[in-house]
Amino acid sequence: MTNRNIMKKSLLLIVGLLIFGVLSCKEKEPKKDPEPMEEIASVAQDPFFKLSLAQWSMHKMILEEGVDPYTFAEKAKSWGFSGLEYVSYLYNEELEEANFSKEAMDQFIAKNNLESKKHGMQNLLIMIDGQGDLATTNAIARKKAVENHYKWVDAAAAMGCHSIRVNLAGSKVPEEWTANAVDGLTQLASYAKDKNINIIVENHGGLSSNAALLAGVMKKVNMDNCGTLPDFGNFCVRRVDGSDYNGDCAETYDMYKGVKELMPFAKGVSAKSYDFDAQGNETKIDYAKMLQIVKDADYNGYIGVEYEGSVLSETEGILATKQLLIQASETLR
Repeated sequence: MTNRNIMKKSLLLIVGLLIFGVLSCKEKEPKKDPEPMEEIASVAQDPFFKLSLAQWSMHKMILEEGVDPYTFAEKAKSWGFSGLEYVSYLYNEELEEANFSKEAMDQFIAKNNLESKKHGMQNLLIMIDGQGDLATTNAIARKKAVENHYKWVDAAAAMGCHSIRVNLAGSKVPEEWTANAVDGLTQLASYAKDKNINIIVENHGGLSSNAALLAGVMKKVNMDNCGTLPDFGNFCVRRVDGSDYNGDCAETYDMYKGVKELMPFAKGVSAKSYDFDAQGNETKIDYAKMLQIVKDADYNGYIGVEYEGSVLSETEGILATKQLLIQASETLR
């Protein structure tokens, strides 16, 4: 090989090494992280409450169509509820016939416990009717009414419930009614205290539908196991015929003001419904407004569906009320 060829090849090698060095030292551009994927759809939030069913929503099925009241747990589960609110009146046929004997009450407890356990449902409370007036002016009759409720306190405890719901019928005179109600509730709550059962009062006709008066009673009783069950409806304070539950209403308490006044003492909430418009809204009650009141009170327990309408079937009304509760909860602040 000639000197000229050797020099030429040496020069090419040097140039190649220089180019390789420059390329090797060149900074590499950092890789960009992939852009985060945008949310395609927002995830629906769970409501701030749990759903229970008031057995009264089935009263036509049971009283008129012959549906077994002991299928309550099964049906409530199939409709998407997790809590049960029993109604004593719907078992009266068998219990009254047995004069509310211990054996009859034990069977009532055992059968309902069996069904609730089988279907994975939570027993919450028993609504008590027809056991006497806890706010009557007759002290002997009031004491008898208190004692009539003892068996239901015992039943609620045996079923793992937290409460019995009572009525405060009695005097029509506010001052008398207040004093009577405080006495009756104090007696009953004292009995229930050691059994870990709450005595809760629903605004359910007469002066109990005057929320300010009922809230005043709660303050006077001043017991941890005595409270309220605010109902979205049931704010008729006085009826034309003088009854607590029937006839045209002559005087109505403001329902939104009433629920707000009762919520500080609430150990449950009842979502009453009657009828629905084409958009699925209740025609008499603004559910979003009611739920905002409930939420503002920092309540996060069960809300019980209680359908009392006549246009829809009971099944349709129950499901429509449940759906409205869920939809209305999504609009809250």
